[in-house]
Amino acid sequence: MKPSKVELNYRNNKFQLTVDNQPFYINGAGVDFGSIKSLADFGGNAFRTWRVNNGEKSGLEILDEAHQNGLMVCMGLEIERERHGFDYDNQQAVAEQMAAIKKDILMLKDHPALLMWGIGNELNLRHRNPKVWDAVEDIAQMIHRLDPNHPVTTMLAGAEPAVVETVVARCPSLDLLSFQLYGEIDQLPRFLSDSGYAGAYTVSEWGATGHWEVERTDWNRPIEPNSSEKARDYSQRYRDYIQADSYQCLGAFVFLWGQKQERTPTWYGVFLESGEVSESAQMMQALWTEIPPAHPVPQVGQLKINGLTAYDHVRLSQGDVAHAVIEVSHQDESTLRYHWEIMHEVDRALESDGGDFEPTPDVVWYVSAQRDGHRIEFAAPAAGEYRLFVYVVDIHGGAATANLPILVKPLSMAGRLIKIKQTIMKKWPRKKSS
Repeated sequence: MKPSKVELNYRNNKFQLTVDNQPFYINGAGVDFGSIKSLADFGGNAFRTWRVNNGEKSGLEILDEAHQNGLMVCMGLEIERERHGFDYDNQQAVAEQMAAIKKDILMLKDHPALLMWGIGNELNLRHRNPKVWDAVEDIAQMIHRLDPNHPVTTMLAGAEPAVVETVVARCPSLDLLSFQLYGEIDQLPRFLSDSGYAGAYTVSEWGATGHWEVERTDWNRPIEPNSSEKARDYSQRYRDYIQADSYQCLGAFVFLWGQKQERTPTWYGVFLESGEVSESAQMMQALWTEIPPAHPVPQVGQLKINGLTAYDHVRLSQGDVAHAVIEVSHQDESTLRYHWEIMHEVDRALESDGGDFEPTPDVVWYVSAQRDGHRIEFAAPAAGEYRLFVYVVDIHGGAATANLPILVKPLSMAGRLIKIKQTIMKKWPRKKSS
């Protein structure tokens, strides 16, 4: 196999990637590695990784699978982060990192599925030592010496003008920048203007509004948009801030073409853990291919408990019987299945930072239903912080999701006495007088 020749050109007052002299606009996503074929099936043409070897597949295996499915890869080169304890004043550690990356470059540079190199991920996130950018520049220079066929970028958290100016000044060997924005993507045009950045870029992560950007309950838990709200955001953000910039933007990578736990199991992925397709995945397919889905997934509206939404800061007392209902729209609602569950919130001490690993909390209650499944009754669990989830699944492998944070308070003494009395009355009801 011979390498693809990937070039960044500036013609007719705009930037454009070409692969073997053919224009290439990135319709991509970040993937977990069980979803590469799915991305191609939905109309994607590229994906990005965060590292060469994810512990399941090697870089060569990833590139081979991409090639088999007609996809190109922005190969991530994992660079140690200062927030994880790496010291960029430690010259030996920096040199060892460079040597390890050199091996990866030499191993992968001639693969035909390679699109570009991505040096590190969000190295600007809570960093203090500007020498990290000297390391990025040294790596970029090395890549250009070893591999003349592929551009080099780095992935930044956000696009703050001061950060952009610093990276441009300290890393002149980068061919383009890559920005990662969620709800703040509407600020990208202003950020570019304020920084004066006139080069090419990708949006290497974007999608649902971030958990740090949404409204919160008054006990400080983020309120997640439902799956239909997310799909509308995907559509609007793609059209208005990615597709709309035909001069500097080379395309974008949706986050995430798969599933992960980050504050909830449903926040960022476009599939469920069990594989069902979300409305956001179908939305991206329509945006990439201009073909509407053959079987649109269910759409959902407000999820309520006792008539209250998440923005009403729902509190219950332990043992309270509550009623939940979800608004649903589908071409054949009689075929839908509903799965409801109550899950603990993530322990605050275990909340991930910057997309790092986060454990999935335990489920404490669940029920599945079909007929009239859009409404259920449940008893509030023991005191603590929880979320009520609903999954609305169709017969074609599609699903809609919504969840609502709940704060459960301990039962008061008066409440306990009432519960005891109710229990006694159920076991030994009063005899009717004759």
